[in-house]
Amino acid sequence: MSQTIPGPDGRPRCRWCAAAPEFFAYHDREWGFPVGDDIRLFEKLCLESFQSGLSWRTILAKRENFRAAFAGFDFRKVARFDGADVARLLADAGIVRHRGKIEAVINNARRCCELVEDEGSLAAFVWRYEPQGELPPPQSRSTSPESVAMSKELKKRGWKFVGPTTVFAFMQAMGLVNDHVEGCVKHDEVDAARAAFTPPR
Repeated sequence: MSQTIPGPDGRPRCRWCAAAPEFFAYHDREWGFPVGDDIRLFEKLCLESFQSGLSWRTILAKRENFRAAFAGFDFRKVARFDGADVARLLADAGIVRHRGKIEAVINNARRCCELVEDEGSLAAFVWRYEPQGELPPPQSRSTSPESVAMSKELKKRGWKFVGPTTVFAFMQAMGLVNDHVEGCVKHDEVDAARAAFTPPR
């Protein structure tokens, strides 16, 4: 089976775009392009944790609602959320109303504040786990040694809902790896973006 499908313009895209029409824009504009902004990195870790057991289509459709509900994923603001905020979020039909995941985001915001104090930025911590060298084909893996290591360290620091598969999906989306398949129209563009990107230190 081909690893690509034709996009709206007839050019090949990664096959997973076939799952929903709105995936094409996300694939073309965001997925795999390197990110060094702490807020965007924290947001994606949170959204990946909400996706656990659900489809990315569900989360993507609700992303703006999540942003509104969680103060734009500014982790310093989310860290100050309390029980009243949990109750508010559990009543918000625009997001995924899962108490464990909502409380995990608040917990992780607090842990993120601690991490930034220790490391300088979330980005500096995250990009320390950028894989080096050749990787197996994207379709053959859902974790990597680096995602296992990052997951382990985040859990050690008290983060929740950050298993190796969740972390690997985060790494794919935030450009720590280029998992656009060979032949995808965005593969070389993402390679160039990664080459031009200076990882935060």
